[in-house]
Amino acid sequence: MRGTEFLPVSREEMLRRDWYYYDFLVVTADAYIDHPSFGTTLIARMLEGEGYRVAILAQPDWHDAEAFRAMGRPRYGVLIGGGNLDSMVAHYTVAKRRRDRDLYSPGGKMGYRPDRPTIVYANRAREAFPDTPIVIGGLEASLRRFAHYDYWDDKVRRSILFDAPADLLVYGMGEAATREIARRLSRKVPPREITDIPGTAYIAPTGEGSGFHPVACPSYEEVCADKAAYARATKIQYDEHDPIRGCAVLQPCQGRVLVVNPPARPLSREALDALYDLPYAREVHPMYREEVPAIEEVRFSITHNRGCFGGCNFCALAFHQGRMVTSRSIESVVREAELLTQDPKFKGYIHDVGGPSANFRHTSCAQQKRRGMCKGRSCLAPEPCRNLDADHSEYTALLQRLDSALAHSPRLRRVDGVKKVFVRSGIRYDYLLQDKNQDFFRELVDYHISGQLKVAPEHCVASVLDYMGKPHFDVFERFWRQYQKLNEKEGKQQYLVPYLMSSHPGCTLEDSVRLAEFLHRTGHQPQQVQDFYPTPGTLSTCMYYTGIDPRDMTPVYVARDPHEKALQRALLQWKRPELRGLVIEALERAGRTDLIGYTPECLIRPQKGEKYFGKQPEQQPSGEKRRPGQHGGEGNLRREVHHGGRPEHRGGKRADASRRNGGAVPSQKGKMSPAKKAAFAKKRKK
Repeated sequence: MRGTEFLPVSREEMLRRDWYYYDFLVVTADAYIDHPSFGTTLIARMLEGEGYRVAILAQPDWHDAEAFRAMGRPRYGVLIGGGNLDSMVAHYTVAKRRRDRDLYSPGGKMGYRPDRPTIVYANRAREAFPDTPIVIGGLEASLRRFAHYDYWDDKVRRSILFDAPADLLVYGMGEAATREIARRLSRKVPPREITDIPGTAYIAPTGEGSGFHPVACPSYEEVCADKAAYARATKIQYDEHDPIRGCAVLQPCQGRVLVVNPPARPLSREALDALYDLPYAREVHPMYREEVPAIEEVRFSITHNRGCFGGCNFCALAFHQGRMVTSRSIESVVREAELLTQDPKFKGYIHDVGGPSANFRHTSCAQQKRRGMCKGRSCLAPEPCRNLDADHSEYTALLQRLDSALAHSPRLRRVDGVKKVFVRSGIRYDYLLQDKNQDFFRELVDYHISGQLKVAPEHCVASVLDYMGKPHFDVFERFWRQYQKLNEKEGKQQYLVPYLMSSHPGCTLEDSVRLAEFLHRTGHQPQQVQDFYPTPGTLSTCMYYTGIDPRDMTPVYVARDPHEKALQRALLQWKRPELRGLVIEALERAGRTDLIGYTPECLIRPQKGEKYFGKQPEQQPSGEKRRPGQHGGEGNLRREVHHGGRPEHRGGKRADASRRNGGAVPSQKGKMSPAKKAAFAKKRKK
């Protein structure tokens, strides 16, 4: 690892390698970090491994074409990516406010890249090299390959290929497609003749000649004019996004045709191992005077898998990486861990061995490898498929190989220098519960959690969860109980941090109140709440724009008004004083003024001069503080289990007292007896 040369970023660095020409220019909107967690680096190192000369142009000045000409003209092509994170998400909050920091830029500063950099860079590259093939790829291009609703413009935009003057678009995990494109370009095959590579898209006069069975999709003009057509187009695009049974999708646009070939097959385990065995510097390029914050999240983390069959409708992973899971071998991961121990900054802790979902190691069932993913069906939600292969044995073995804390296993060859291995990228608890062998669950609790485990129930209302593509809440409750039991058995105090989302399509104000009640019962007080963010390429974004569920074409309620979204968010943070007015308004709108009062079930207690609606207790217990939420805090789900009624506490007298007192309240005017009033006045006078 140490001593690995960075790829050249300037003419001077090319000359130090005795290069007087190069083959491919790789342009990225991120700062240059030579680490396998960055797509630009994976593609560039893969091409280098194929024998090509590759130069990197990171965050170039986009105001003119000179920055693109600085290293001369590449022999074969320019490859352009918008960065690891969608540029518009990186630049704007869900409220469309400009962010203060860009974690993928030096010093975390804004301004190093434009909005929609793939489009901007492609136009500059075409200006610099009129006759050179241009290929766009990465997350930004992948999610915008079809006509798509753009949240920031609040309109439907045409495929990015019509705005970025490129010859080809590579979508998904693009190593295989890029390798084949590079091979053909190096043989002087004209880009217009490269029409048969899986995982690519291009513009043609007609839809003929792709080499794959075609499926028609509503045109750009149709999806702009008709939201039902947009929903139908989304369904077709999702249905055909499969490397085995998928067809080429044709979408007419302004007199031409966008052709999107079926996805490339996922890399085999051997190919993934070879990719991650390539030489990476695993550092930020020394040309930067300031650190790039994004490196710290991944510096001592390892990616062991790709793809996700979780099926969350608000997540773009299914439309980018795909639903078919592949993974690296244990030996490959061990080799990477051994490299980490050579880093002078390494303190013995591997922060994560994860991926899209950390506990996925293989396809969800054996049939997927032959038939592809089931069309219109989810592997996990609302109920797990009967063919689901829930097996954590290999992942458990992987963690055991890495963790030196498992000294009781002499058969294992542990990695010297590794003190602890954590799982931080999140697990699918519903998948975990389907594994009849609980060895992984026990191992997770015993060795691989640093005080808190992050999981994503997202909501507690069944109808909302159905729109999200998430399992129902009873699954989370069951996981929660088992998690508590395992922690108690081991004498540990480790908490769950539930990720929650407000204003997802299908979520009403009444649904948000129910989620607030759950948080109140459990004492959890989230410091941050994620509003639904309509990013391109998700089923939930289609619901947001159209008000239609593309899966069955039924109407969906959508909270689009900013004020209503603020009300939903405020309910999940009802304890914050600055949100009090919004919470009261939300409860009044939802017809839940019974939650404004003094009983333990109430969210809001009236202040002096305010009206209240909940039942006032007849007697105030003395010396007691209000129970709900008193131990709450970020990540602290207390030992309560919600069974649809009132919460049950474990622990004898404390539980009885809590139920008896109902959460003590301050003294109320008009409730003191005359004798007590006289005694109190006499005491004050003294």
